[in-house]
Amino acid sequence: MMRSRVQRFGLGLAIVLASACGGESGEAPPPAESTPAASEPAAAQEASPSTSSTPAPSGAPAAPSAPATLEVPASYRIQFETSKGNFVVQVDRSSAPNGADRFFRLVTEGFYDDVRFFRVLSGFMAQFGINGDPEVTARWRAQPIQDDPVVGSNSRGTITFAKTNQANSRTSQVFINLVDNANLDGMGFAPFGRVVEGMDVVDQLYAGYGEGAPQGNGPAQGQIVSQGNAYLTQSFPLLDHVVRARVVN
Repeated sequence: MMRSRVQRFGLGLAIVLASACGGESGEAPPPAESTPAASEPAAAQEASPSTSSTPAPSGAPAAPSAPATLEVPASYRIQFETSKGNFVVQVDRSSAPNGADRFFRLVTEGFYDDVRFFRVLSGFMAQFGINGDPEVTARWRAQPIQDDPVVGSNSRGTITFAKTNQANSRTSQVFINLVDNANLDGMGFAPFGRVVEGMDVVDQLYAGYGEGAPQGNGPAQGQIVSQGNAYLTQSFPLLDHVVRARVVN
């Protein structure tokens, strides 16, 4: 029994190290961002929210520039209006300061408005955070943030950034844990907030498409990145989405 559990854990870890986005058999792989394609430049140097990133190569979309006056509160709340109802996330910088700062900036710039919950796996988590406009997505993917140490656990209701197999690769994709997923703690997934109102809404997000392609029948991350909402609206019309996200305190 113990050997079987170790083997399943090793398989899940191997899958995320290969930058996979899902699997139908056994345990579901961790929430991962697809690795940027060769034609889509990633930042050559990790950038924290308070520093500028290395300039992108000529012809690449410019990375977002940090507003000089942006001050992130030590604690703040975000209200998500969605196609299923509303929920509220409480964020505390002490949990994961880099993640909390990036999330605040994304919300205040309207990044999550009209974004789809593209990977919802019952009994695991709900993942979202690829903008409907491919050019907007490309700009943020060019400016990843530094990793935070894992302080809290990925318990039910916590919200955490997804990442690739590389260090300092978090950009805009996040996931909400639908159950206790403590196994993600040792993989470097650092929660930065928690759903404090409306978790019943999160539980109702459409999960009918299952795991993402190619392991399942759900959306392929690469196509969302390159085609945006046009791809999702045509091929996955039942996905729930964020209507608007805003700071409420």
